Amino acid sequence: MKFDEAEEAEIDELYEWFQQNPKLPKEIDRILLKRFYRCMYGDLKATKKLIQINYSLRNKHPHIFLERDPTDADSKQTFDYADLVPLPGLTSEGYKVSCYRMVDMDPGKVNHNADTKAFFMVSDCRFNMYDGGVSIEGHLETFASGEVQIFDMNGYTLKHLSKMTFSTLRIYMAFLQEALPVHLKAIHIINCPSYLDKVVSIMKPFISREVFKLIHFHTESLDSLYEHVPRSILPEEYGGDGGKLADLKAQLLTELSHKREYLMDPNHWKVDKAKETAERRRWPFKS
Repeated sequence: MKFDEAEEAEIDELYEWFQQNPKLPKEIDRILLKRFYRCMYGDLKATKKLIQINYSLRNKHPHIFLERDPTDADSKQTFDYADLVPLPGLTSEGYKVSCYRMVDMDPGKVNHNADTKAFFMVSDCRFNMYDGGVSIEGHLETFASGEVQIFDMNGYTLKHLSKMTFSTLRIYMAFLQEALPVHLKAIHIINCPSYLDKVVSIMKPFISREVFKLIHFHTESLDSLYEHVPRSILPEEYGGDGGKLADLKAQLLTELSHKREYLMDPNHWKVDKAKETAERRRWPFKS
């Protein structure tokens, strides 16, 4: 749905607020700003709060969110052994679906920090684009009304699990639940291993009660997944008509390469600490 004149005026107001806020970076992509706004249903106060949480967490953990390069050796290793792919189109409810799986089962390839960094680079790459299809006018200003994640645990062993670090898991779950400009609607776990209870026991302390209710475990077949995600969106590897994951991944890697400068530009992500400190000294009673 295209933004009307009043909404564009509010985006202008948000952009001016963003640039003048010493606790935020210098720049923000306008489409990303619109995504925050849509996520909070046009509530300016709530939008500002979400934006501040997002960039506060980013700058609190620079090794995950700031010190990154989608083409470096660590990223290449992650993308070589794993698929982290947003699927084309939207569900009938307007949800965006993403699929995550391993294609190389070697536990030695797992680097939890690098993998988490890659996950959020994929998100940031996608979040400054509309989720809608192409129209006669060029594009539809459409954002997904929700997010659905599919995690394929085929080949995942206890050795893979041992590579997980609690500090990184805590950062990942906090950002996923508190800071992303999307509404998480469902998490589907497929090809569940026999030791699923061990995985759940490790993850559960980091997951809010509300998010845990969104998790669906598919322990027998994909038939139960089809009840939630249409085959028209799912890739061929899962019995769908949405194309091959290898082709979708190639498109993603091309997009990541094109947006490398944007993803690494500190003006878009890093808070200028000197500017923030100066503002505090100037306004000692300002929150």
